[in-house]
Amino acid sequence: MINLPPNKKIILFDGVCNLCDSAVQFVIQHDKKDVFRFAALQSELGQEILHHIGINPVNIDSIILYEPGVAYYYKSSAAIKIAQNLGGYLHFGTVFRIIPTGIRNQLYDYIAKNRYKWYGKKESCMIPTPELKSKFL
Repeated sequence: MINLPPNKKIILFDGVCNLCDSAVQFVIQHDKKDVFRFAALQSELGQEILHHIGINPVNIDSIILYEPGVAYYYKSSAAIKIAQNLGGYLHFGTVFRIIPTGIRNQLYDYIAKNRYKWYGKKESCMIPTPELKSKFL
């Protein structure tokens, strides 16, 4: 496994999805404690992390939060964990934990299935600006 930055949580995201890109930009903007680093699912590192945690990359259409040496979360559980780590008013997003995971993930899957149709798709992964380059692995 490639050395990952210590004490950072890795968000794996669909690098060609406009909705996912917007979500990454939102997290970057609100990550005041500098908790997160990002890698596209399509990247070599993204694929390596998926293999390491035992997720088949073929059918993955979810955001994944990977806490090296601790745990990983996907779908709605990842989104809730991310909100929890952002703190502030965004911490209120954790209230969705009261909804059973199966129901949360059905909604998540519906959005994921339609994300390209609703929000579009890029030809390639985004290239971070020099200011944001350190956030991406």
